[in-house]
Amino acid sequence: MRVRDELQRLEAEPRCVTAGCLELGGGTRTRGLSLSLSLSLSLTPRLLRPHSPQPSDKSRTNMTENGLLHPERVLTLDTMNPNIKRVEYAVRGPIVQRAMQLEKELQEGVKKPFTEVIKANIGDCHAMGQQPITFFRQVLALCSYPELLNDNKFPEDAKDRARRILQACGGGSIGAYSASQGIELVRQDVSRYIVRRDGGVPSNPDNIYLSTGASDAIATMLKLLVSGEGPTRTGVMISIPQYPLYSAALADLGAIQINYYLDESNNWSLAVGELRRALEAARKHCNPRALCVINPGNPTGQVQSRQCIEDVIRFAAEENLFLMADEVYQDNVYAEGCQFHSFKKVLFEMGPKYSEKVELASFHSTSKCYMGECGFRGGYMEVINLDPAVKAQLTKLVSVRLCPPVPGQALLDLVVNPPQPDEPSYSTFMNERTAVLAALAEKARMTEEILNKVPGIRCNPVQGAMYSFPQIQIPHKAIEEAKEKGQAPDMFYCMTLLDEMGICVVPGSGFGQRDGTYHFRMTILPPTDKLKIFLAKVKEFHQRFTERYS
Repeated sequence: MRVRDELQRLEAEPRCVTAGCLELGGGTRTRGLSLSLSLSLSLTPRLLRPHSPQPSDKSRTNMTENGLLHPERVLTLDTMNPNIKRVEYAVRGPIVQRAMQLEKELQEGVKKPFTEVIKANIGDCHAMGQQPITFFRQVLALCSYPELLNDNKFPEDAKDRARRILQACGGGSIGAYSASQGIELVRQDVSRYIVRRDGGVPSNPDNIYLSTGASDAIATMLKLLVSGEGPTRTGVMISIPQYPLYSAALADLGAIQINYYLDESNNWSLAVGELRRALEAARKHCNPRALCVINPGNPTGQVQSRQCIEDVIRFAAEENLFLMADEVYQDNVYAEGCQFHSFKKVLFEMGPKYSEKVELASFHSTSKCYMGECGFRGGYMEVINLDPAVKAQLTKLVSVRLCPPVPGQALLDLVVNPPQPDEPSYSTFMNERTAVLAALAEKARMTEEILNKVPGIRCNPVQGAMYSFPQIQIPHKAIEEAKEKGQAPDMFYCMTLLDEMGICVVPGSGFGQRDGTYHFRMTILPPTDKLKIFLAKVKEFHQRFTERYS
């Protein structure tokens, strides 16, 4: 009788019905076998029959969000992996999101003080207008659609390369999985490339691991290195300024980031004295195990001298540190008197005392240099002096991901084995390669020259890579306003630059910088005419910004 009375009252004042659960008048939830049985056997249709207007879609959504129509979520900000919340990646952060919003508003006809957003936030070469290398795309087209091998529009050397790559693929298709370490043919070609690059220093294909761009290999190696808890937790030394991949990967792994500062007053050089300072300070609270070096530099555009590299290798040997050499910009060297020296070549030329001891992983990619093929995600890692048992674990780890993208592996094979002088595509290939690198060199020179003419901006020479990291003077009033807004001063500067001029750069705080200094990172990738407009707008803005807050 009590159940029937309660049901009749509910019928007159319905709230919420879910499986096995009623929300009674007054907000009380009741679960019970007899009540559920009564509902299911006789009265459910009457309860579900509408007695008042049904909630709108919006209110229904709100009810769901408030947890009334489903149990509490398993995955929330409180229950998710806390390391993920510490991950930051500045080059795709709030600035870029705002730039995309502005682009959308411009497309919708919203009036702005500019007609386009010029993005120089990330090293995405083709997105900035760089054209693909013809030979690479011809071979990739042939690999993707082998029927084109019968088309006489394609040169014979391109067809030969495509056939060679396809024969190394499962079922003759780049749509098949490869070995987890990468296609053996490609690893052999990478190994031969390294031997040529390093003047005959031997390379073993078994030490080559193909990867999804260099980033994937770097994250994999860091994962191998990280262990311990508390004071024994792995520490990894990274340069400041740094490429945010490193800080993000270390945060994800819960490792300890050990900052060493590049010397801005000496064109972002790396000093062993600074390495030693950072190492000794870190040993008080963690176990430093690895040293990462980016050469040529990102975001700072420096090219380290051979002497510097020797000093770093000696330091790593003395302090028993695993050395990681990020060399993805190895073809991007522009400044007179500068030359790329691979860590592996220098290591072996220093003799057995170092070449048989120092553990080294070096990285390269198809995304940078003259190729700029970011979207294909091709890359490799070469490991030196790795413990055989650890190498077996590394092979196991990469096998979990099955294999790197096979089209990216095919592209990498072309990068390390390009057209030769006696082949029909050689002339076109060399002309295109030379033109890309010459244009970058000219834009590097122009960027330094124009920025250094702006009072309050100081720009070191862009010796290599594809970025400039100028220091900017921000007036005290602007710093105070930034603090009021809860922003870093250089974030406030860059966001204002974007909103007023349509120029998208990344604040230096996203890469790390010495306290009291402010920078932004920009790429030198926009076409020359657009880069001139870009630099003129930066100059105009900085002068206006300085006057406004002086």
